[in-house]
Amino acid sequence: MTALAKELFDAYTSGSRVDVAPTSRDGGCDLATAYAVEAELTAMRRAEGRTTVGRKIGAANRAVWRALEIETVLWANMYDDTVHYAENGTAPLSLARMRAPKLEPEVVMKLKSVPTSADPAAVLGCVEWLALGYEVVDNPFPDWKFKAADLVASFGFHAALVVGTPVPVDSGNIPSLIDQLATFTVRLSKNGELAAEGGGKNVLESAALCMGEFASAITAQPGAEPLRPGEVITTGTLTAPPAMAAGERWEIVASGIDLPSLAIDLRP
Repeated sequence: MTALAKELFDAYTSGSRVDVAPTSRDGGCDLATAYAVEAELTAMRRAEGRTTVGRKIGAANRAVWRALEIETVLWANMYDDTVHYAENGTAPLSLARMRAPKLEPEVVMKLKSVPTSADPAAVLGCVEWLALGYEVVDNPFPDWKFKAADLVASFGFHAALVVGTPVPVDSGNIPSLIDQLATFTVRLSKNGELAAEGGGKNVLESAALCMGEFASAITAQPGAEPLRPGEVITTGTLTAPPAMAAGERWEIVASGIDLPSLAIDLRP
């Protein structure tokens, strides 16, 4: 397991590809092993002086659960050098060392306390703010083919997160947010042309419900570090994730919810 973690860590830091995914090797790789590898990767990053600042939620769609043969969401840590905050609704992002990046527009939450219930009102009562964001995911394995354990064992495919303008959550707007998170829509454009459409229903019917599912899943995961107040959480892609390349400008605009738009300019 330590050898696998070292291999995947070296591939991550160098931007090199991994020719054979862990689940395709002799002996395979199950989810329990993959989460143990993820913990080793986290220890390696911390040994470099990096800090964990939150978690990414993966596979936040029941159709994906069926395809990956899983029963709940997947997750991995995010770090102080991979999470970035836009200024005035726009940000540059370097794709250096990324191999086959894709863009996932998401709702991002910052926790002020840890959810202990899956009820949307209870979940949002634990949230300090919401924002639109882009998680950039990068698969080191050939042709973007993978199984659930491959994703978890390779940093959850997390390469970067860009967070847009936060909107505070309080008792006054929680009732409206419960409805809006389930019904709002988004339009994702590349260089001014529509690239994808989606919305809140694509992440377990609501980002609040997805957050509740994740809080339950991580509690049940043996050896997982508990969630902490102050963590930033991505809640799953709102659209199909398109491939991306340097020189492009992407923008997401939401309708039906008061979350400011977000644009990124991709650089080498």
